[in-house]
Amino acid sequence: MTIRDTAEEWEIRATETPFTGNKTSVRTDDVVMPDGTVVHRDYQVHPGSVAVLALDDEDRAIVIHQYRHPVRQKLWEIPAGLLDVPGENPLHAAQRELYEEAHVKAEDWRVLTDVYTTPGGCDESVRIFLARGLSEAEGERFEVEHEEADMEITRVPVTELVRGVLAGELHNNCLVVGVLSLVAARGGDGLDGLRPALAPWPARPFDA
Repeated sequence: MTIRDTAEEWEIRATETPFTGNKTSVRTDDVVMPDGTVVHRDYQVHPGSVAVLALDDEDRAIVIHQYRHPVRQKLWEIPAGLLDVPGENPLHAAQRELYEEAHVKAEDWRVLTDVYTTPGGCDESVRIFLARGLSEAEGERFEVEHEEADMEITRVPVTELVRGVLAGELHNNCLVVGVLSLVAARGGDGLDGLRPALAPWPARPFDA
């Protein structure tokens, strides 16, 4: 038996969008259940995101310390950001985020994993990349504002990140999934067995 997620869509009798924000919105669908009953399902409509686990030659990952107001914490995260436009090439978006948040570029890009962050209440999908062959980016640093103006950027050994994840000290989903996926890949087919950077992404189709 092959274990894999499959596309499926149940009948929607009615839909409305009670809230539209700057980047996301809230949608209410009346969905027909298998027994014929119709129930309301509220969820956040999200453009999708990319994240980058950027590793240097000393096996350290670039991490960012940033305040996240909904959870009232400063979280250690890997560089990440939204897909700016529908159909945007996720690799280009990831390269942009790595440049803007860390002023770094990378020579080797692979897909670590694709994940739905909270599928019970949001349709966000994140593609997490592995970036290697790091070097300082050219040009001026990206001008930051709001929460990003208070960010701290550093490099942390992968072993220390794994320890922190398993100790319950690190909670950002992209960091957790990215770091543990890296460890799993190394223990499996190796990093060269990861999908190429332009591998298809059914959750957010794009033009290569």
